[in-house]
Order: sequence, then structure tokens, then C-alpha cells
Amino acid sequence: MSTRQDNNTNGQPTLIQAHGSWAREPGTFVLEEVDSPTSIPDPFAILVESELIPISVEFEPHEHPLHELAFVRGGMMTVRLSEHVIIVPEGHGLWIPAGTVHSGRTTAHVALIDALFEPSRCPAMFSEPVTIEVTSIVASLFTYLEQSGLSEAARLRAEAVVFDVLTPAAQQLTMKAPRGTLVSPIVEALLEDPTDTRTIVEWAERMGVSERTVARQFRKHTGISFVQWRQALRVHYALELMSEGMTVREVSELLGYSQPSTFITSFKRVMGTTPGAYAPE
Repeated sequence: MSTRQDNNTNGQPTLIQAHGSWAREPGTFVLEEVDSPTSIPDPFAILVESELIPISVEFEPHEHPLHELAFVRGGMMTVRLSEHVIIVPEGHGLWIPAGTVHSGRTTAHVALIDALFEPSRCPAMFSEPVTIEVTSIVASLFTYLEQSGLSEAARLRAEAVVFDVLTPAAQQLTMKAPRGTLVSPIVEALLEDPTDTRTIVEWAERMGVSERTVARQFRKHTGISFVQWRQALRVHYALELMSEGMTVREVSELLGYSQPSTFITSFKRVMGTTPGAYAPE
């Protein structure tokens, strides 16, 4: 496994576009090669690994021959698939089927738990990427399975319970991020800077097309309006900022809301709850 820290020609960290989500922050380390097991010894189906990550880490595009369920404690993770960005807050994990190309990033000071599943020894699971509810039972089972020295019978019993309790989360924090379309430059620019305040009229003028064309194409390729998509992006970005310790007021100001109450209303519209559930005390 190799790492790289991005710096400019003066040796100072730079801010550049990230594969995993939005702009890469100074000091982010990039894992150019993700070194993980390619098989699991028979008769077992699950292999669990964990690692403490003190800084923000980005994983460049890669795939695994095994199914993967990844989650973090003490922060959050974002994952970029072909045309989707998926937000994975604490208490959730992302199921990634074998052979699915993905990239992503974690916030700093997290524990990353990576559970790998042998496809040939798994019951019918999930054929598409899906956010999984990581309950206390699920987390405890993975902690148990990470232990060395378990008997074969004990390990197989625990694996059977894992297959019984893995269920999709009620809320899937997924955003469509289409590539190769008229609106893709807008999507990528906003992913790079979610605080960008340019209106759909300004984007249309910049691209030399009508506002109606941009609005129609945005809904066609994302399923929602430009305003709804940008609002969802800002709320998802707010989740990351709050997981890094920013307060509701600080996030509200950074994202350009006139007052915290406006941000709280917007957040609740997207998440179904107030940001207080995610903000530091």
C-alpha cells in the first residue's frame, strides 16, 4: 500500500478535486493502491480488518474480488461510484458488491472497519451498493470475528448471525452525480465547492444555453431539480463538517445561509431530523 500527500511546487499542501467526494483538503493522504485480501480461507465467508486513521485519507478508484462492507467510527465516509456519491455517516456502512469500482475518503481520527465477504460462500445478499444499518449487534459481531484464535465452529456460528442481521438502512444518503452530460460540469463544480452560490441562471449563461435547458437536463439526469440537488449536497457536506467538529452555526455560515434557523430547516427537509443529532455538543 502506498500513500501520497498533495503539495504545490513550494512544498505547501494544495486544494484539488477529490475522487471520493468534494475538494481534497490540505494534508489529505491518498492511497494509490488499496492492498486487501483477494480470498478468504475455506470454509469461512467473512474476514474483518480494522485500522485507526489519524488524518483524512482518500482511496483512489479500485475494486475487490470480494464483497465489501465498510464503515467508520468517530467520523464519516464518502464514496464515489460511477454516477453516484454516497454519504456514510457513523452508525452506517456501505455494502459494495465484488467487482464494483469505487473511490472514497474518510474524515480524520476515525476507526475504519472493513468486512470482506467471499461471494461463493455468502447467501443471496445485495446485488447493488446499499447503505447498511450498523447496529450495536452488527458492530459487536465484527469485533468478535476480527479476533484470532476463534474455533471453526464459533466463527461459523457468528458468520451465520451476521447474515441474519444485515439490513439496509431506512435512509439511503445517495446523490446522483452524472458524467458525460450537459449538467456534469455543474455537478463536478459543486462537488468541488458545495458553498458555490451561482444560480441556475448564472450557470446557463456560463454554458451558453437557456435556463430552461439546464433545468430540464438537471432533472432528467439527477431525478430532482437543481435547487433540490444543491440543497441535498450542502446538507451532506454539512454532515462531514459536523463530524469534524464544526458547530451548527459555523456550518451555517460557511454554507452561506442567512441564519442558522434557515440551515436547520433545510437540513431537516433532507434528513428528516435536525442537525443537532449530528453536531458536536
